[in-house]
Amino acid sequence: MSARPVGPVLVTGARGNVGRHLVEILRVQGVPYSEAVRTPTASDASSVRFDFHDPTTWAAALADHRALFLVRPPAIADVGNNLNPFVKAAYEGGVEHVVFLSVIGAEKNRFVPHRKVEEHLQSLGDAYTNLRPGFFAQNLETAYRLDIVEDGRIYLPAGHAPVNWIDARDIAEAAARVLEAPDAHRGRSYPLTGPGAVPWSEVTDALSDALGRTIRYQPATVLGYVRHLRRRGVSLEATAVQTVLHYMLRYGRGATHDPTLECLLGRPPRTVRAYVEDCWAATPETGAAGWR
Repeated sequence: MSARPVGPVLVTGARGNVGRHLVEILRVQGVPYSEAVRTPTASDASSVRFDFHDPTTWAAALADHRALFLVRPPAIADVGNNLNPFVKAAYEGGVEHVVFLSVIGAEKNRFVPHRKVEEHLQSLGDAYTNLRPGFFAQNLETAYRLDIVEDGRIYLPAGHAPVNWIDARDIAEAAARVLEAPDAHRGRSYPLTGPGAVPWSEVTDALSDALGRTIRYQPATVLGYVRHLRRRGVSLEATAVQTVLHYMLRYGRGATHDPTLECLLGRPPRTVRAYVEDCWAATPETGAAGWR
């Protein structure tokens, strides 16, 4: 089986949790790539204009690229009108392999948009690899950031069930490994999880140590969480998604463990404490969270 690398790589979601780490890995490795963004900057030669909603941007963005890292933007639910036609255009334009950032359990859940993308990729052949990660450690710096910084707490309707956190840096490294040897991963779907489920106290202890002040975990009721998100200005649709996602953690949905990531990386995945120690710091001025 060939280990022939595919490149250059077009990276969608290049400014997101996984994409930003992937482009850094590709840069260090000397792999040519382009960041697919809505508004490229003149000073950044690696960025190309791209919009899933605007098919007129697709051909130019795809030109000369032989691999695609595909991320579904959270705002896009109807993948049949944008992501899937874009995938077809990518193959027709010369892309030889697609690495799709899916979600764990997509093969069992017909209600997640990722499932439709996976089925579309499969219908077009085997020039793809699905990465199905679990619960992101980076949720701490995105969805939970304001609660941690302003209220000193993580407030979720997740009960006390443990969670197996996965670091986006490890997901990016796994994607880079696939892109190095795409033929070895053709038509494969990989569940990716962290090193093991941990209680919420382990997360808050790590945050408390990093920030130098006490951070606590407070279980929320469903109604209390909905009210909290709406007060934060979160849209009704996003509130519904976040509430269901976190409520399901009560039933062990975030505790899944699988050895695939360790096999791909050739090392144990990073722990949530390692993520916090690497990426959070207390700023002298505000005592709030910052990222190195």
